[in-house]
Amino acid sequence: MTLQLVDIGVNLSDKAFDKDRDEVVSRAVEHGVTTMILTGTSLAESQEVLGLARTHAGHCFCTAGIHPHGAKDANVQAFNELKTLFNEPEVVAVGETGLDFNRDFSPRPVQEKVFERQLELAIESRLPLFCHERDASERFAEIIRSYRDQINKLVVHCFTADKKALYRYLDLDCHIGITGWICDERRGTHLHPLMKDIPANRLMVETDSPWLLPRSLVKKPKNRRNEPAFLLEVVQMIATHTGQSLEQVGRQTRKTSLEFFNLTARHHDLQGQDGQ
Repeated sequence: MTLQLVDIGVNLSDKAFDKDRDEVVSRAVEHGVTTMILTGTSLAESQEVLGLARTHAGHCFCTAGIHPHGAKDANVQAFNELKTLFNEPEVVAVGETGLDFNRDFSPRPVQEKVFERQLELAIESRLPLFCHERDASERFAEIIRSYRDQINKLVVHCFTADKKALYRYLDLDCHIGITGWICDERRGTHLHPLMKDIPANRLMVETDSPWLLPRSLVKKPKNRRNEPAFLLEVVQMIATHTGQSLEQVGRQTRKTSLEFFNLTARHHDLQGQDGQ
């Protein structure tokens, strides 16, 4: 069986990968994860992941944005520099942006203002949005609703919330990113019955590595670090709880991801198993 998976959330610039970054990408490809979207959470990190995407051209693309944790440090210059990044062919989404009312590392009104500014930038650039939301579902949806007609596409990445939040996002035609959280028998089992509720053309998978190592992994790495090579665990768990085959989930999430990030044309020669 040869699957070609897309990992829509890889924090490849994280220091956890400093010693073997190139090997992590190679290992991912060997395990069938042939496309990775590298996450930018600040201006500096967005510039860094752009460089990594160029280094690993063909397999890696990236986002550019300001995470709600860093909203308090955002300024006009940062937004202007982000706008220039959106013109780079490797940058395929605005983000990671959104709201985090769990940790509140930035004041909530500031988070909202910075989020709205990035929504405006996404509308200007026509790029999709890669979004973060923690304990802020109602406010997040309220803000999205006022921009929804102008927004191209939006994914709520690393979805871990409840059925009410899921339906709130699906009603707004949002995409949903599922991580190894679904493999955690302590806190992720509530996601299992929800998998059947997510339309196939709205579901994508991600590791959010180096975090969220799937607890269902039989042979766990000693350093407990997650990496894209382990994405198949997430696909397998979704397959188990939707009654689909591993191949079905793999092919569909790949197709959805390539379409979401407008990569289908760029991957014409890399699609391999698609459509078979």
